[in-house]
Amino acid sequence: MTHDTTGTLPNTKPDEAEAHAPRQRIRNITELARMAGVSPGTVSRALAGKSLVNPQTRERIQALAREHGFRLNQMASRLRTQRTGVIGVVFPLGHESRQHISDPFFMTLFGYLADELTESGHDIMLSRVIPGDTEWLDRIVTSGMLDGALVIGQSDQSTVIDAVAARYMPLVIWGSHHPHQVQCTVGSDNRLGGWLAAEHLLAKGKTRLAFMGETRGPEIADRLAGVRDAIAGRSDVTLREMPTPLSSEALGETIVAQLAQLGDDLDGIVAASDVIAMMILRALHERGARVPQQIAVVGFDDLPIATSTVPQLTTVRQDIAGGAKAMVGALMQRMAGINAPATILPPELVIRESA
Repeated sequence: MTHDTTGTLPNTKPDEAEAHAPRQRIRNITELARMAGVSPGTVSRALAGKSLVNPQTRERIQALAREHGFRLNQMASRLRTQRTGVIGVVFPLGHESRQHISDPFFMTLFGYLADELTESGHDIMLSRVIPGDTEWLDRIVTSGMLDGALVIGQSDQSTVIDAVAARYMPLVIWGSHHPHQVQCTVGSDNRLGGWLAAEHLLAKGKTRLAFMGETRGPEIADRLAGVRDAIAGRSDVTLREMPTPLSSEALGETIVAQLAQLGDDLDGIVAASDVIAMMILRALHERGARVPQQIAVVGFDDLPIATSTVPQLTTVRQDIAGGAKAMVGALMQRMAGINAPATILPPELVIRESA
């Protein structure tokens, strides 16, 4: 009996056997550098896509790395660059402690942010914070876990956010912009949005108005200020203000009770959010009120649910996708040491059936 001692597969030529043999896995940059005939530093720069390495050499090194199943050790790379590759997305729920990040507005904005951050090569750390002291944001940004942070909403924490923003540059906030604030904000012109909503109701002949929203947060307060701007000087117009919370817990019951308190002397409602507006439409339907003939309703946000209500919701549109892109763009600039300014997005009235 004879044995095959050539090291090839049976019935194959040597070059065919070599093609079928498993490639030796490269364990580190030094081994890959030796195989490529370059220095370890050149390999590191080539795998990071640096333009300092000429394109032919870079492509050859990357092809060798793929062929031999080698990936640059990301942890070691991050230790060298002092970067974690992680961006924090923080939801501070100060005045709305019962609100959840499953809120449709939060999830819509977060979805767009996640897309932008993923495309920029970053991971995400998500935090829902109910502030119990003035150091909650400082603890997050000094944890050593993040390269930067995006804060969704100011709640009643503007002073705390300003204090941290004064010493921590890679921080961008979704919220209202006001003179003299330190924080870099991206958000809609909420006051103009409130004005658009009320002005539309006035144009429809509605003069007995209500604003439904909790105004302890600056964004909602600005929307109410815009409504007041629209009716200023109109002695024939009344406005009643109801502190409707954004929390989903018992929201329906709260709105039913507030509508009962408002009574029948009402023909137009500006809701502080689409979620509130949606619950208003349901409550009005249950009490037999015709929308918009008896009571017209305008929401705020233009979330996907705005076209799923019956009737479809007239609302003030925020450019949420554009806002997410602007937030991530500003954060990248600030991570690079560039003091990116605030971005104020113009709102747009979207007219549908409810008004």
